[in-house]
Amino acid sequence: MTDLNTRLLAAHAADDRDALITLYQQAADAADDPIAQAFFLTHAYVFALEMGDAQAPHLRQRLVDMGCEEPLQPPS
Repeated sequence: MTDLNTRLLAAHAADDRDALITLYQQAADAADDPIAQAFFLTHAYVFALEMGDAQAPHLRQRLVDMGCEEPLQPPS
């Protein structure tokens, strides 16, 4: 994961949010610990929300499926 860490740091330094979304998803997929997976997915989700990226709902659903986020309630 050292190469991935290096790419994450470079993307942060460059403020490349598109890359950060992708790299945090890759980090989540590579993590073998559920807490680390949730940490990385949450970062990917936050950057996707900030960018208005179409992946945001998918990332949120992954967090819901992991039990780290609550499903959205229908409007009342």
